[in-house]
Amino acid sequence: MPENVVHIESKKLYITIWFALLCFTALTTGVAYIDLGPFNTVVALVIAIFKASLVVFFFMHARHSERLVRVVIGCAVFWLLILISISMTDFATRKRMPGPQWFQSQPLILQHLQPGPTS
Repeated sequence: MPENVVHIESKKLYITIWFALLCFTALTTGVAYIDLGPFNTVVALVIAIFKASLVVFFFMHARHSERLVRVVIGCAVFWLLILISISMTDFATRKRMPGPQWFQSQPLILQHLQPGPTS
């Protein structure tokens, strides 16, 4: 593709993408108030991936870019997945450590000191 070709997008497309980003942001906020257990993070990350892909493809014009730029973006996403998977394997293989021993003992009952006879 020649470098001097400029792709001009319509305002309607940009407004549609902007509105979609606002809807995804509202969806993220709404899901944050719903207790999904361990899936809260997963749902938030999936929504964030959709929002990031909209920004990259439309606002950063990656869909009209050259093949080399697409390869670089793909390699960056692949590298991010590698880093996340390494972090998840580290987190998954950690042993659960018990809390401190003093915390597991009986609660300490403080008695008020009674003033004794003074000599």
